[in-house]
Amino acid sequence: MSKSANRIIVGISGASGIIYGIRMLEVLRAAGVETHLVISKAAEMTLAYESDLKVKDLRDMADVFHPQTDIGASISSGSFPTMGMVIAPCSIRTMSEIATGITGSLMSRAADVVLKERRRLVLAIRETPLHTGHLRTMLQLSEMGAIIAPVMPAFYNRPQTLDDIVNHSVGRMLDLFGIEADFVKRWKIEDSKD
Repeated sequence: MSKSANRIIVGISGASGIIYGIRMLEVLRAAGVETHLVISKAAEMTLAYESDLKVKDLRDMADVFHPQTDIGASISSGSFPTMGMVIAPCSIRTMSEIATGITGSLMSRAADVVLKERRRLVLAIRETPLHTGHLRTMLQLSEMGAIIAPVMPAFYNRPQTLDDIVNHSVGRMLDLFGIEADFVKRWKIEDSKD
């Protein structure tokens, strides 16, 4: 992959779980992957509820920040090469907007471009329970090429802290882009001895 395409768009919507987007930015920076960040207004509110960070702190974690209203940003064009996009967390509203192709914001426009260019789109859905409409929308997105990756904790790795749970989920999302996160505890199957 060319150096110019060693970049990922990170979207952060207003769903609870903003730590997933924060950790994603931290890990991608450590991995040397260029990040292009877009956050929704609702995400800015969630940031205040769930973190001690300020919006400027969050913006500064990315290599490039794009305002949600900047529909003409580089990430809204298919000619701008990326590895794809991850939205973490992804609200049901954002998911639904992407599924319908109504690109009323830069986040949904960038996701639409990723889909049309057949690049990787990972949606870290943060909602429960789900009604039939949510499930149909997820199916529609999956059929369009998106990967639905609900953030659900794994317990086979025996997490001891909240960080362990967040890191595992972020690492598994990065797996989808072929980016190794050394903190992911992998499932190991022992050789059977007969």
